Amino acid sequence: MLLFLSQEPQARPGPPPPPPVASAAAAGLGPAPGMSVCGEAVGAGSLPSELVVHIFSFLAGPDRLRASAACSHWRECLFYPALWPRLRLSLRVSPAERPRLEFLMRKCGWFVRELRVQFAADNYPSGGAAAGEGAAVAAGDGEAAPLCPRWLELLRTYLELVLCVLSSVRNNRNLQKLSLFGDISILQQHGSISNTYLGKVDPDGKKIKQIQQLFEEILGNSRQLKWLSCGFMLQIVTPTSLSSLSNPIANTMEHLSLLDNHIPGNTTLITAVELERFVNLRSLALDFCDFTAEMARVLADSNHVPLHRLSLLVHSVSIMHKSLDSMPEDENWKALTRNSTNLRVYIMAFDVKSDDMLRILKPSIPLERIHFDSYITCVSGAVVDLISRQYDKFLTHFILMNDVIDMSGFPDLSDNRNEDPLVLLAWRCTRLSLLAVHGYTVWAHNLIAIARLRGSDLKVLEVTEESIDFDQGELADQDVDPVHNLIEQVSLGLGRPWHAVMDIELLSVFTEPTRHFYREMQSFSEGI
Repeated sequence: MLLFLSQEPQARPGPPPPPPVASAAAAGLGPAPGMSVCGEAVGAGSLPSELVVHIFSFLAGPDRLRASAACSHWRECLFYPALWPRLRLSLRVSPAERPRLEFLMRKCGWFVRELRVQFAADNYPSGGAAAGEGAAVAAGDGEAAPLCPRWLELLRTYLELVLCVLSSVRNNRNLQKLSLFGDISILQQHGSISNTYLGKVDPDGKKIKQIQQLFEEILGNSRQLKWLSCGFMLQIVTPTSLSSLSNPIANTMEHLSLLDNHIPGNTTLITAVELERFVNLRSLALDFCDFTAEMARVLADSNHVPLHRLSLLVHSVSIMHKSLDSMPEDENWKALTRNSTNLRVYIMAFDVKSDDMLRILKPSIPLERIHFDSYITCVSGAVVDLISRQYDKFLTHFILMNDVIDMSGFPDLSDNRNEDPLVLLAWRCTRLSLLAVHGYTVWAHNLIAIARLRGSDLKVLEVTEESIDFDQGELADQDVDPVHNLIEQVSLGLGRPWHAVMDIELLSVFTEPTRHFYREMQSFSEGI
């Protein structure tokens, strides 16, 4: 379990060090070890609690935990509420985490003001039916594939950890920020976790209902909640969850994030009528299919404070079950930006067809960041070209990820085009500061052109080594090493040393797109 404490050590002014003096023993006033005051021994365990807490306040989280091992008195002072206003946890979905989590949440859950919990997926089996010890062999045609025992155990543990966290904060009226993220996407690769695996782990649905009730109880008991963020938490949020919030709390809420791809059918987590209560909302994150034209009209109303950040998740599964007919039209975006002049939009698109993206990308969207992640379908050059033309004044982040298995090679966005769309993107979008590409052909000469066009303003340029290709002329030149020349020219263009990404596993933007999006959405919303 990774624990991130809220308060970093700060340099605080103090009195100058005293001049060196002879020790008590050297001065003949008594032995130094075993000092005493009024006949009583003085040691670390004798310090007043207030002083120990004050000492802890200067220490970073890990140092504070180590210092608490000095004695039982210091351990008692460790969980003083002033030391733990914020608690940030990254939990492995493992039974070994539960005792430690229960202890920590029992100590801090009732008073912590900011709670962020991520249920990490790095220990999930990532293979197919043979992944994990004891996994069953895949069934033949016409037979139901047997369930992987390890996946069942992981899901069972996940539900227990969620229950532990929620039950510990159910009566916390000081909670101001609550952020929950559960990355269970790998369990989704081979079938519906909601129907198949969840049905085996929680056959009567008691645990899921208990989780949903605890979540609603937390919302109902809150008195200071300003930030509510729940992403991919497996049906923790229901269409009735937000009704548990009192009107005063809903009226003062500043950030709301509801992202869950596991809700059944065409269910929406929030309606335009419900959104009318959140008049002070400055940041919002939703499934794109839930963000309707009526919602845009609610946010554009003069009674609503200006919206600063809007993060939208566009998922092929949602598009399959929900219609795009209710999405905001260009006039809705224009009205919204008139009321919210500083609005910036962040879009994450999972396996969305290019035709659908061309419908979604309205000209008046103030699009600052866009992230494409594909496993089945690929982004077309027409979509990239449209983005570079429509959002040249706003776009700062562009991520293009493709993991489609195609033996014929990576798709080439510049096919049948006079100019490469990525080069045009770098030329038109003068505020572009991050460009990351994997799984699409990036020609070496185009990569050099991108580096020269944006120069040092392009703070991040991540292109995987297997995505880069060289034309025949570059390979035929015996006097120049094409790879060395590429590295040298791109480095010169950027004004700093540059290398292609050799190991894709080192970058979460490529290997953990869901977690990357949620983390970036959080910082995007906090950067108002």
